[in-house]
Amino acid sequence: MSPNESDPPRARVAEARRNRRKLIAVATRAFASGERRVPLDAIAREAGVGIGTLYRHFPTREALVEAVYRDRTERLRTGAEELLAAHPPARALRLWMDLFAEWAVTKHGMIETLRAVVASGKLEYGRMREELVEVVRMLLDAGVAAGDIRADADASDVGATLAGILAVAGAPEQRDQAARMLDLLRDGLRPSAASD
Repeated sequence: MSPNESDPPRARVAEARRNRRKLIAVATRAFASGERRVPLDAIAREAGVGIGTLYRHFPTREALVEAVYRDRTERLRTGAEELLAAHPPARALRLWMDLFAEWAVTKHGMIETLRAVVASGKLEYGRMREELVEVVRMLLDAGVAAGDIRADADASDVGATLAGILAVAGAPEQRDQAARMLDLLRDGLRPSAASD
């Protein structure tokens, strides 16, 4: 048998990728809803696939939460790059923090499982924070170079604050507090004469 004959047809591979993307998108919305623990069959139904398809991609709730987490963090990185390419740095930072706030809201519906995934060692909390700091550093460096972000802004400090905001935003009733913290952080990064 040739290698091509043993490979699944391209159409099946493409469909599997589409199903995976749909499941992650639906799960992201579901985790941002008011429910504490959304049933997996409801996620499969809304994505238009059977529960068996969901389990083929994500055998456990932990696997789905991990996939959503990795998708969100990757979007934070690519979102920062795209925003910097399209806007002045201070504006890009403001818009990126809106993406971050969206992620913070998503996180509350997966907080218990995410903690379990971190405790299992599949996701490393320290690495999460480092990834966040790397994205923040890219935004701050561009802003400092353009003169629209304070020169003494420190990516590690900002990353630590954002990590704290993520923790606070882990429950729906704390969203307002998280939003206030983000506003204070944004304002604190601007030079007094800067505008975005």
